[in-house]
Amino acid sequence: MTNALNLNAPVDTLAMEFTRDFDAPVAALYRAHAEPELVKQWLGPHRLKMDITEWNFTSHGGYRYRHSDEHGEYEFNGTFHTVRDNEFILQTFEFDGAPDMVNIEYLWFEDLGEGRSRLRGRSICPSVESRDALLSSGMEGGMAEGYEKLDELLKNL
Repeated sequence: MTNALNLNAPVDTLAMEFTRDFDAPVAALYRAHAEPELVKQWLGPHRLKMDITEWNFTSHGGYRYRHSDEHGEYEFNGTFHTVRDNEFILQTFEFDGAPDMVNIEYLWFEDLGEGRSRLRGRSICPSVESRDALLSSGMEGGMAEGYEKLDELLKNL
């Protein structure tokens, strides 16, 4: 079964919101977000290689990773403000190529029963212009590709 990404950016807000269902239990979906060796296998578009240089997946921990391809390197970092097992992640997200544009991201993990789960997210940007720049960057396609890779990974967890 293919589950579609539903991404919504309400007009004149700083927010982007999404939902995506998975044919896997919440614990497996959460684990794929928590463990760096698993994150490396699915986060980002197919064409990008990922290296994680920091991953302290605890409340008040932090992360730093790099995506790369033949066109260059793209580095990201943030702080895990709140981590609650199988339930919730609150983190910041910053692209090194756009300093001072830090997003606040909320991720909720929901049990749908029968071995299925839903990931629901909200990203708050510092301005409507920065939100629109992200949306026009191909972010939605990259998210969709990453979640397709995550579907495959979850089959083996």
